[in-house]
Amino acid sequence: MSNLNRFLFATLVLVSVVTPSVSFADEPSGFPWDIPQSKPDRPLSAAMERLYTNYLTPRPEDNELFSSFKYTRLEGFDYHDGDGTISRRDPSKVLRINDKYYVWYTKRDTDTPPQGAAKCTDTIPSTDWDLCEIWYATSNDGFTWKEQGVAVPRPPKPQVGWRSVATPDVLAWKGKYYLYYQGFMEASGTKGDHCPVAMSYADSPDGPWTVHGDVVVPNGAPGEWDQFSIHDPYPLIYNGKIYLYYKAAFGDRPEYLVANGLAMADDPAGPFVKHPLNPLLNSGHETAYFPFKEGIAAFATTNGNESNTIQYAPDGINFQIAAVTSLIPIASGPHVPDAFDSNGNGRGISWGLSHFTNPGTWAKSHSILARFDCDLSLDVDDPAMKNTHVWLKPEIYFSQGLTKAQRQQRESASHSVGK
Repeated sequence: MSNLNRFLFATLVLVSVVTPSVSFADEPSGFPWDIPQSKPDRPLSAAMERLYTNYLTPRPEDNELFSSFKYTRLEGFDYHDGDGTISRRDPSKVLRINDKYYVWYTKRDTDTPPQGAAKCTDTIPSTDWDLCEIWYATSNDGFTWKEQGVAVPRPPKPQVGWRSVATPDVLAWKGKYYLYYQGFMEASGTKGDHCPVAMSYADSPDGPWTVHGDVVVPNGAPGEWDQFSIHDPYPLIYNGKIYLYYKAAFGDRPEYLVANGLAMADDPAGPFVKHPLNPLLNSGHETAYFPFKEGIAAFATTNGNESNTIQYAPDGINFQIAAVTSLIPIASGPHVPDAFDSNGNGRGISWGLSHFTNPGTWAKSHSILARFDCDLSLDVDDPAMKNTHVWLKPEIYFSQGLTKAQRQQRESASHSVGK
């Protein structure tokens, strides 16, 4: 045996002596350190069970329906130095038509800011969405917009919407375009926020728009959850039908609840038949929907136990929470490329427009349009949008400070302790 062979043999013997035997059958008794993508076959706490049953994936970073959001100020809109007389809010879905982006929205251009129901007149608005018309704008890049003018004006009294037309959304169907919107016949706040859904149609996104005239989606019967209001109409094409999602606020204020329902039709003018399971979402004040894979995804923003969630229904009906997030866009109108032709293979969204209400003071109350970006698309991979920790400046938190009365109450309570 050569010296080299003797060395190798001795090394092998030494290693075999000092290396402890390892049994690959040994498994940790606790939950695995590297979290499994699929639910492990072991007893789980309620929280860990939820992780696998309530969400698309156990890690939000891997969840196609989780995103954080980023916001950009838009260029091209004038707000009269923020004096409250001009407001733009409630943008529709953004459509791309002939290499140009289109959006429709509620615009108020009044002599004064909103003054409340008690002080409103035929020229003084009660709320930010009173005495409004539906305008539209176009853009080449989604950041700079050019306002094009009125799409749907208020019709003469007593037609549907004579007091205000607001909160539009758009449907493209068989070569024509349809705008659905709230048609107010009384000042908002006089009794509540009562109104049905009206509609106008056109051969071109630039109009002219013809008013359909009749109520398209009526209020519910007396005593039903949507008896007073059908708000935020939002049409998609799903399973070959027009699915028009909407919201209603029901119950006495300030304890009212906001929920979302669905009305379906085979024609843009209806008849729209409300789904027997309505409401389909138990939360969400201003909710946007988009095709995702075989089903429909939705934002549930503000109001309700499930606010600040992104939800998903494989059948477009039975929604479950898919993700919990923060800073969801308010009154979002996403750019949904396949809103009307997803055919059960929806690709999701990556940007859109939303609004911010009262960017100044309540004495000059108005709303502004803004752009949001996200990664809720199967065609986008942006890890920066999957961040679960959104850092905000301390000033943001301090802006939510106690009122003077609240502070006095707490100071008084602390002084009385121990007496």
